[in-house]
Amino acid sequence: MAAPTARRLALDPPGRRGGAARPLPRGPGRPEPEAGGPGISEMRTAGPGPFLLASLTATVGLLATYLFFVRTTTGQYIDESALVESVALYGAAGKATLRFLDMMPALSVVAAAVALGYAAIFRGRWFAALVAVAAAAGANITTQVLKADLLTRPFRGVETLTENSLPSGHTTLAASAAAAVFLVASPRWRPFLAFVGSTFAVASGASTLVNQWHRPADVVAAFLVVAAFMAPAGWLVMRVGWRWNAWDGPGAHWASSHAWLALPVVGGMVAAAGAAVALVRIAPLAGQEASTTNYFWAGCALIVITGYLLGVGAAWLFAGAARRR
Repeated sequence: MAAPTARRLALDPPGRRGGAARPLPRGPGRPEPEAGGPGISEMRTAGPGPFLLASLTATVGLLATYLFFVRTTTGQYIDESALVESVALYGAAGKATLRFLDMMPALSVVAAAVALGYAAIFRGRWFAALVAVAAAAGANITTQVLKADLLTRPFRGVETLTENSLPSGHTTLAASAAAAVFLVASPRWRPFLAFVGSTFAVASGASTLVNQWHRPADVVAAFLVVAAFMAPAGWLVMRVGWRWNAWDGPGAHWASSHAWLALPVVGGMVAAAGAAVALVRIAPLAGQEASTTNYFWAGCALIVITGYLLGVGAAWLFAGAARRR
């Protein structure tokens, strides 16, 4: 009887000796694959290509925004007109947005600190939290260096302040805080957080325009600075934290519903339609009206479109990189 027993033990795979199914031990380097699912090597997240391409696209967009809205006469006129026309809406709206701007830095820092601390302490996502903080710090430092030292605003015949204000520091702080929370969140929460975070960033940027702190291009540039830093940081988070970057796909949880991507798309389309109507009214054609708030609304639309487009793009990029359970 000894020989058959020894032969059966030799043929049985580990974890099934004695007839009972026992799972293999799990460790830091040995995750347990799903039954019938891909092998361990196939469960890795996507490569850096899409993330680096997103960062490069944001950088090119930032350069194009600066070259058109700051270095050309037409761009300066459009941008400055939106800023000047915002005076007409200051009133009650301006006072409300001013209070929001006063609270926004503290609100951004506290909300991001709570979310990052929770992810690091209770979820064990220390590396993701550190990368998110480093990327947010890099975006804010870069904004200040660009605005104060590298980018200049030449005189092009447009009555305006000669000092450069692109990118917006307030908007960079709000957008980077929202993006940092997005990075440390699990995949099923990211569509919802992309919508909430981009809405917060858009509101912050629009508030700086209403209060005549920044022109629309300053806000758009701030969004792009944050995107340029957060895209490669996101790949690092996905690469190292690939075990927890797994989900059941869109619709499996209320926070990953398609609605959170549809809402910003609809909002962007409405903003685009509003901008088209405003610009048609002031088009250089006979009988067109003089602008009173048309440039302002077009500038607001540009902020909404850019902010929501980046939010949807981030949700789509990270959803595609996360592995399925």
